[in-house]
Amino acid sequence: MEYPKCPECKGTNTYPFDNNIICPDCAHEWNPADEEKGNELVIKDSNGVVLQNGDTVVTIKNLPVKGTSQSIKAGTKVKNIRLTDGDHNIDCKIDGFGAMALKSEFVKKV
Repeated sequence: MEYPKCPECKGTNTYPFDNNIICPDCAHEWNPADEEKGNELVIKDSNGVVLQNGDTVVTIKNLPVKGTSQSIKAGTKVKNIRLTDGDHNIDCKIDGFGAMALKSEFVKKV
């Protein structure tokens, strides 16, 4: 029986273990059923509420802005967010600051 290639190293030497597939070359382990669901980006706010593109959020603490002495104050409303993959997973525009990237752990959904 032939098993799927490893998504990490593209190795063909994979084998099943319980519900997962394991690649002995790079030690990557994955569940093929999870791949069928798609690689949907799931980002949650500070309260664990799932965020979506276009949501409105509020900052929960003062956030310093690099390159300026100003900071984004707690309670600042941010409309029409766009979710991205990475450390700062929210792209948005904030009045008085312009385009920004925020971490979802410092906002809550309105």
